[in-house]
Amino acid sequence: MAKKLFIRTYGCQMNVYDSGRMADVLAPLGYTVADTPDAADMVIINTCHIREHASEKVYSELGRLRMLKLAKAEQGQDLVIAVAGCVAQAEGEEILARAPYVDIVLGPQTYHRLPEMVARAARAGATGGGVLDTDFPAEPKFDQLPDAVAHGPSAFVSVQEGCDKFCTYCVVPYTRGAEYSRPAASVLDEARRLVEGGVVELTLLGQNVNGYHGDGPDGRGWSLGRLIRAVAELPGLQRIRYTTSHPRDMDDELIAAHGEVDKLMPFLHLPVQSGSDRILAAMNRQHGAADYLRLIERLRKARPDLALSSDFIVGFPGETDADFEATRQLIREVGFAQAYSFKYSSRPGTPASAMEAHLSEAVKEARLTDLHHLIGGQAVAFNQTCVGRSLDVLLERRGRHDGQLIGRSPYMQSVFVSAPESMMNTVQRLTVVAAHANSLAAVLAEERACA
Repeated sequence: MAKKLFIRTYGCQMNVYDSGRMADVLAPLGYTVADTPDAADMVIINTCHIREHASEKVYSELGRLRMLKLAKAEQGQDLVIAVAGCVAQAEGEEILARAPYVDIVLGPQTYHRLPEMVARAARAGATGGGVLDTDFPAEPKFDQLPDAVAHGPSAFVSVQEGCDKFCTYCVVPYTRGAEYSRPAASVLDEARRLVEGGVVELTLLGQNVNGYHGDGPDGRGWSLGRLIRAVAELPGLQRIRYTTSHPRDMDDELIAAHGEVDKLMPFLHLPVQSGSDRILAAMNRQHGAADYLRLIERLRKARPDLALSSDFIVGFPGETDADFEATRQLIREVGFAQAYSFKYSSRPGTPASAMEAHLSEAVKEARLTDLHHLIGGQAVAFNQTCVGRSLDVLLERRGRHDGQLIGRSPYMQSVFVSAPESMMNTVQRLTVVAAHANSLAAVLAEERACA
């Protein structure tokens, strides 16, 4: 009898990728995907430690799962509860102490060992005590994973993990470990299998993806730009993206790829975090505002239609009104198609958590609201520039209305169009007829031409 698996994923695209690979790892044990926790024999919470109140959200979710586990037990059924990801890595022992009904706690580097953990948890069931595995194993986990399976027209491929930058606010170096780049041949093999399975868009993932320096088939180290060129040669692949990148690692070869590789989409998420040199130094970002602006100038020279996205932290310890205004000025100078802004929240164990001059929640909230208005206005303005343009859109899901499909533009905008079901999972040329705050409305380009 098949068993059911439900995975709830929090956080970044890397976690989305990891959740998919955990499902692949458990498939040989008979697990198929469940739509809800109630229908599952095993539930995995794949956690993120980046944002505020991450741990509290995990324990709140675990409280609900505890009640579900008790209800299933009354019916003679088992429910295996696992906590994965960065909160698990950082707080594994505490999770088992506070929530002893949790069966498995595993870090992001160990999910290739999930079948073994499930077996250990079953053996431990009679005596109690959860399975904890948060080591950083010597063997690369990618060598131990089954082949990736395509589940739609787009897919993630993890090419790099970990980070050596040690930004003072960030826990990633502690939860994901040192930077590791997969060999190029391994990446290309996975990408090839996905494309052969029907994938037309690949997103290359890494905590610091443009720091990629994997061994190439030619025996030399490959940069991300070189890897992108090789991926672009795969027959049937139409679109390439990558995320998340660091300004310090945007090298000449990658900038050139933006201008020379047609399959590389004209959209780049390049976090800057602040426009103040003083705050950037306190964050240990290893670049200044002027460095970032020069980099944007070079990228736009290579690819004039490039659209940009970024991340911003407001209310970092010691941030003054002048520092915040410098951030607003940088945003005005660059002009972003979209961006994400967050209030600074202290992460235990990071250098920033020990800094003085932490700002009040009221100040942080006011600055966040201000930034949302500024960035939101730029996003609306960018969407407006798309009206009347013809864009290639990857149609990947049904809309709320009959005959409606939803896709993503080259610039990551959601696009709504009335189109036949046969166009699902394909790239179609659409003409944009209206812009909204968070989406575009379009018609098939052929219909527009005949109107």
